Amino acid sequence: MRTTIIAAALAAVVVAKPLPQDLAWDVLDTISAIPTSAVSASGIARRSACVPQPTGAGPATSPDTVAAFAANPVYASAAAQASTPAGYTNAFTNLNASNNAYGYLGYTTLNSYDTALCSSKCDAIVGCEAFNIYFERDPSVDPNNDLCPNPSSTINIKCVFWGGPVSASNANNFGQWRAQYQVAIAGSNGYVNNSIATPSGYVGPTYLGNAAINALSDCNGANTYMGYKLFQTGAFDVSLCAAACSSQTQYNVAHPPTDGSAPMTCQFFNTYILLRNGTNVGQYCSMYNQTWAPSTATNVGQYRGYDKYTIAYSYAFSNASDAGSCHKSS
Repeated sequence: MRTTIIAAALAAVVVAKPLPQDLAWDVLDTISAIPTSAVSASGIARRSACVPQPTGAGPATSPDTVAAFAANPVYASAAAQASTPAGYTNAFTNLNASNNAYGYLGYTTLNSYDTALCSSKCDAIVGCEAFNIYFERDPSVDPNNDLCPNPSSTINIKCVFWGGPVSASNANNFGQWRAQYQVAIAGSNGYVNNSIATPSGYVGPTYLGNAAINALSDCNGANTYMGYKLFQTGAFDVSLCAAACSSQTQYNVAHPPTDGSAPMTCQFFNTYILLRNGTNVGQYCSMYNQTWAPSTATNVGQYRGYDKYTIAYSYAFSNASDAGSCHKSS
């Protein structure tokens, strides 16, 4: 991934570790999910009533109604026939909603429904891991309840960039009202980048899908879990976890146990998007002193009261020079 490593001082702020095989409820109970980042209809600052808006390149719908727009076969055909760009996986096809995903990185409008062009623009953005392309029904002039409450439409083709994965479950922006004009979405496709660049000094990635590693004990029954770090701003960034893992090792070595035992060193981490009731909480990084196989990724989510926590976009990485191993005590 095209990202920069954070400062080594992270080690000192890694939150105290929760019980094995559990999420950090002491912290999660006190924070809110990340607000959704619905893309604005035009991105144009309002100056006065009925200001003309940029003309979109998408084909018009007749009659000019939301129902006709949503059912227009031209939009559905463009979405269904779109090619999946090299290096990406198609996450969903032809929805009437756009994404509220993790790490909003902006958008651009296109002259055609071009997934290859959209992906190339994503590739040029630091931290872009997914994009959403769709037709949007927008007002031709800035609506005003008194002077132009429901103007004629223009159709924009939008390419929206995200730092985390897009999915059908977070495609929940169905448009909005502007005065008496209803913005709507059609032909919405989502694509996720297949590759996560391995940070220097690590081996991977191992893709774990929608599951996370459980906190396990080593061959001597000792805990291998070293705590976690939660990031709630910016793009999904594996290097953040790598820096936290390395820094935690440095901190532990500088502050060895008082009982004379060897300090725990971080040799393995698992990072993923944590969601509460389908809404992003942030990027979660779990750290271990030993590498674990994908078969140990058995945490597929938990309930906390009425709240359901789930996992997405889960990857694991091992230290390249020492993956961590257990030697049976005599």
